[in-house]
Amino acid sequence: MNTSEFLSIACAIVPDRTALVFNDARFTFDQLQIRVNQLADSLASIGIGQGDRIAVMQVNSHMIIEIYFAAAQLDAILVPINFRARSEELEQMLRIAEPKILFLGDRYVSLIIDSEGNNTQPQIVVMDNPESHVGLIYEQLVSQGNPELNHFPESADTDTTVIMFTAGTTGTPKGVMLTHDSFSSYILSTVTPADPDVYETNLITVPFYHIAGLQAALSAIFGGRTLVIMPQFEALSWLKLAQAEQVNRAMLVPTMLKQLMDHQSFSEYDLTNLAVITYGAAPMPLEVIKQAIGAFPNAQFINAFGQTETASTITMLPPEDHILEGSDSQIEKKLIHLTSIGKPLDDVEVMIVSEEGHPVEQGEIGEIVARGERMMKGYWGQEIETQATIRSGWIYTGDLAYQDEDDYIYLSGRAKDFIKRGGEMISPDEVEQVLVSHPQIIDAAVIGIPDLEWGEEVRALVVANKPVESSQSSSSSELERELADHCKARLASFKTPTSIIFIEDIPRNVMGKILKRDLRETYGEPINGS
Repeated sequence: MNTSEFLSIACAIVPDRTALVFNDARFTFDQLQIRVNQLADSLASIGIGQGDRIAVMQVNSHMIIEIYFAAAQLDAILVPINFRARSEELEQMLRIAEPKILFLGDRYVSLIIDSEGNNTQPQIVVMDNPESHVGLIYEQLVSQGNPELNHFPESADTDTTVIMFTAGTTGTPKGVMLTHDSFSSYILSTVTPADPDVYETNLITVPFYHIAGLQAALSAIFGGRTLVIMPQFEALSWLKLAQAEQVNRAMLVPTMLKQLMDHQSFSEYDLTNLAVITYGAAPMPLEVIKQAIGAFPNAQFINAFGQTETASTITMLPPEDHILEGSDSQIEKKLIHLTSIGKPLDDVEVMIVSEEGHPVEQGEIGEIVARGERMMKGYWGQEIETQATIRSGWIYTGDLAYQDEDDYIYLSGRAKDFIKRGGEMISPDEVEQVLVSHPQIIDAAVIGIPDLEWGEEVRALVVANKPVESSQSSSSSELERELADHCKARLASFKTPTSIIFIEDIPRNVMGKILKRDLRETYGEPINGS
């Protein structure tokens, strides 16, 4: 199915229902369809058509949804740009995508104009400043289009509709080509179409330049749900909005969920309408999800695992696995399952394979591979990278995992992040989980550092619940000894960190994933000849 139909179908069924809520703006499905028609017509009038890339760099906004559907009508390709990207990353993304037109938040205009990599000189449209003297103005562009003219797409379902950038192993961004099938295959198998008798409100804070954010937004549109959009996550604003809009569904990453529950005003807000909380994108600490199950008694929880290359979710841990009831042995098993990413969805094939590409035995660690209609076509203009990732029709995810006797899959980390010490493979995730289980540690990250004898050694970077002045202070030394003993009691000797560094915070991206590359650059050098 062409994704432009998601909106037209919902509009035909629930035209007067509120489709989008953003700050003070509210649009029904009918109003949204009209605005999309107008925008598409205006874009066509300035020469935007099949295969042209339409880039957008802005915090979450209803305008990004409008741009996507306008692009789909014209058979153009949306390119959402990470607004947190460093200048060199931004230049690389623009150089790879070569957009014909670039929609920008006002705060990013100067960054683009000053960019050395912007050789294609796309047409600029400023989204949120009607007084801007740079390029075109978004609302003016919309108003100039014909609201009655619906441009019908001619592209095949297998044609690219989105190029979404993800970080490469070398730091060079890779443009993941996602097709109409990439979205429709997942959505048609997991979302019920719009129903006049079923009303739900979705709150989205995950950025639209991330596959989870865009997939969730398109799911909401197809399902005829009211989509409440936050520009960026902030705990108190989220609580206020969830209460005011009587939100039924929300997607949160682990760090967001923890920030909500830890907020001093959390108990003051009525969140009883919240029926479904989907989480993922980063490992969920067991203690956090246990706390969440108690803090949101009316909500069902879903753990969704996937990546950009797989067009979002490929495995899921459903609500029933989050119900901690039954005998002691049953609850114990449920707690174990809570540390997993669940089981594969019906519309994809998932295996765990060895380095040679052969299925591994139960309990053995290997790489997660997946195939199905919704997998990416490849990386835009990057054939070598494409061939390295797509092998014999399978997407090699780079995520390591094992499967238990009940077919639940457990992550073991990223292949590139694994530490090789004296021939032994060490999962940073395993060590991190042990570190944060210490009552004085609130966050942790583990990296490998060069070692002449062992090849690599394990280094722990930890955040304590109370400030630790320096690695030389007596308080840090005492806590360091406690942590070392804590790890020795719970890990094999070769997995125990040989050095522990106390830092103020662990760098993470907006999805909660630890920025291991940044940590290796800052803390990856041996200390005292280690």
